[in-house]
Amino acid sequence: MLRAAGGGLRLGAALPTARTMLALALLAFGALRAGSGSYLAVIAPQDPTLLIGSSLHATCSVSVSGGDTPTAEGLYWTLNGRRLAPELSQVLNATTLGLALANLNGSKQQSGDNLVCHARDGSILAGSCLYVGLPPEKPVNISCWSKNMKDLTCRWFPGTQGETFLHTNYTLKYKLRWYGQDNTCQEYHTVGPYSCHIPKDLALFTPYEIWVEATNRLGSARSEVVTLDILDVVTTDPPPDVHVSRVGGLEDQLSVHWNSPPALKDFLFQAKYQIRYRVEDSVEWKVVDDVSNQTSCRLAGLKPGTVYFVQVRCNPFGIYGSKKAGIWSEWSHPTAASTPRSERQGSSGACEPRGGEPSSMPVRRELKQFLGWLKKHSYCPNLSFRLYDQWRAWMQKSHKTRNQHRTRGSCPRADGARREVLPGDKL
Repeated sequence: MLRAAGGGLRLGAALPTARTMLALALLAFGALRAGSGSYLAVIAPQDPTLLIGSSLHATCSVSVSGGDTPTAEGLYWTLNGRRLAPELSQVLNATTLGLALANLNGSKQQSGDNLVCHARDGSILAGSCLYVGLPPEKPVNISCWSKNMKDLTCRWFPGTQGETFLHTNYTLKYKLRWYGQDNTCQEYHTVGPYSCHIPKDLALFTPYEIWVEATNRLGSARSEVVTLDILDVVTTDPPPDVHVSRVGGLEDQLSVHWNSPPALKDFLFQAKYQIRYRVEDSVEWKVVDDVSNQTSCRLAGLKPGTVYFVQVRCNPFGIYGSKKAGIWSEWSHPTAASTPRSERQGSSGACEPRGGEPSSMPVRRELKQFLGWLKKHSYCPNLSFRLYDQWRAWMQKSHKTRNQHRTRGSCPRADGARREVLPGDKL
C-alpha cells in the first residue's frame, strides 16, 4: 500500500487488481499534494494484519504545515473506494480522526483492502493496506506421479477450509529418505493451483520423503510427510492410435485396437487396459475392465445402427518388480464408429410375434436354428469367435432373405391381416 507522509511515497504490497491500481493513482495524487508543503498525513497502524472477526482502531493524523491545513472535522474514510458511515469515525482532536471497525470479514482481495483517509474536498491524505484473513491450514492429500521415471509431479489440497483470504505461499520439498538434504520444487502450477513439477535428477530404487509447507502473514503450517518410490507411481500418456471399426457385417459388435504407450517401451513392466464407451446421445459410460495386457478388444451386445464413442486408458504396473498397483493414465481422446444397421429393422421397427405366440418364441426359434447349424458344422472343434461370427453372418443373411419375402411371401389370415411365411411353414 502507499502512505503520504513526509512528502514521500511508500510501496508495501503488490497491487495487481484494477481496484488497487485505481487506489495507487489516487494515492499518488494525494502524495503530490502532500509534497507541495501544504500538509502531511499518516494512518496508524500502517498495513495491519488481523484475524477474521477482529476489531480495528485506526487514526488519520494531519500535520500542521500552513493555514490551509484541514481539520479532523472535515476528514472521512473510505474502504475499497466506498465511503464508510460517519458513525464509525470519531474526532479525537483538531487534527486526528479515529476509526473503529468491529467483527472484520476476510479481505476482498489477497493483496489487501484499501483503507484511505480523505480531506473534505475528496482529496487523498493517506492510505493503508488492511489484511484480514486466516493462518494457513496443514496441506492434505498429497499425490504424486511420474510419466517417464525421471520426473515427478505432485499436487495437494490447501486444507478443509481452503480459503485464507490472504496471499499464501506453498512450497513443496523433498529429500531421499535416509540421507541427503532438503530440496525445493521450482515449477509450480503445472497441473493446477496447488501443484509442482520436479523435471529431473531423481533417483530410482530408493524412497523419497515429500511434504508441503504453507505460509502467509498470519502463520505457517506443514503437511504430513509422504514416502514413495518413483517406480511405484509411474503412469503413462493415454494409449495412442486408438482405432474403432466394424466387425464385418455384425450389427452388434465393434473392434477396438490401440498401441502401447511408447514412453515405457524400453522398461520391464506389465500393463492393463480399460475401455469405456457410450452412445452418441448419452453421457453415461460403460467400462470394460477385463482387457488385461492385450492391445485389442471386441465390444459385443451393442445396438445396431448406432454411433459409439470409445476411449482407452493404461495402467503400467510391476515396473522392475514393483508390487504397487500402478496409476491409471488419462483417457484417450474419444474415437467414434457406428455399428451396421440391422436388416431386421424395417421402417416400422422390430418385427412383432405372430398372434398367440409368446414373445420368447422368436428367441427359441433362433436358438434352435443355431444348434442345428452348429451340428451341421460339427467339424469345428469349439465355438471360437470366428465360428460365432460365421453363425451371426448366416443369421443376418437369413433375416435379410426373410425380410425380402415379407410382402411377396405373406399369406392372408382369417382376420384380414397378413403374416410372415417362415422356412418350413406349411402354406
